[in-house]
Amino acid sequence: MLLRHARSLLYLPASNLRAIAKARTLPCDMVMLDLEDAVPKDRKEEALANAIKAVDEGFGRCLSAIRINVEGTPWHGAEMVAIKRSGADYVVLPKVECVRQVRDVFSVCQKPVIAMIESAVGVLAASSIASAEGTTGIFLGTNDLRQDLGIPPSAGREGLSFAMQSVILSARAHKVAVFDGVFNRLDDEAGFEAECAAGHALGFDGKTLIHPSQVQVANQVFGPDPQAVADARRLIDAATGGAERFEGRMIESMHVEEARALIVRAEAVGG
Repeated sequence: MLLRHARSLLYLPASNLRAIAKARTLPCDMVMLDLEDAVPKDRKEEALANAIKAVDEGFGRCLSAIRINVEGTPWHGAEMVAIKRSGADYVVLPKVECVRQVRDVFSVCQKPVIAMIESAVGVLAASSIASAEGTTGIFLGTNDLRQDLGIPPSAGREGLSFAMQSVILSARAHKVAVFDGVFNRLDDEAGFEAECAAGHALGFDGKTLIHPSQVQVANQVFGPDPQAVADARRLIDAATGGAERFEGRMIESMHVEEARALIVRAEAVGG
């Protein structure tokens, strides 16, 4: 599966062996083993060993990634060296604010980098980060971004609108995948589904998750709708070139390309 086809990207503490084992039974599109915020300082080395073992064993059809600690921490260098020799598909780099950070990690790890944009500086640099050699995707870290922008935790996402649209625009301009931030309220399924729908409408490819219970909803919302796929197949069969009428609307070559892309995505996720 290509990264841009991923719908559900699940964070797991790499220190939690039980969670890693359970992840192999989940229908998520990416497992991200976290070495950063989810792991206490006295368990960093243990978590790294767990993460390397897990990605080397693989997660079946599911993509794998390891989120490392930021530069300047005692664990950063050793993590990059270990990931270079591992079976991880991607390395997730937190708190990216400039191209150099991506370049340095990519040069050591030799793995595609997913850059996390979590600050005002990162948002303003999103276009250059997306264009950097090694960048293959962007995660919007909405929790840290809220704090940096001074948005109260109880507020909605209106204050993040410009940042979200800017990051999506930057990703699309440089043809890299882009994913929405996590939803923290685990007991609010309706709120989670609504946020997924809003993120999908904005143009995010999928959503980063913090609990297995969120996987199914993310897959449903960000996955191609079966009716839309059926419509796409009919459109392709009916198109003869140029502008023409199709089931009450006008279509042209752009709509055919869009329909083909939808079918490719559906086939990638088994739809």
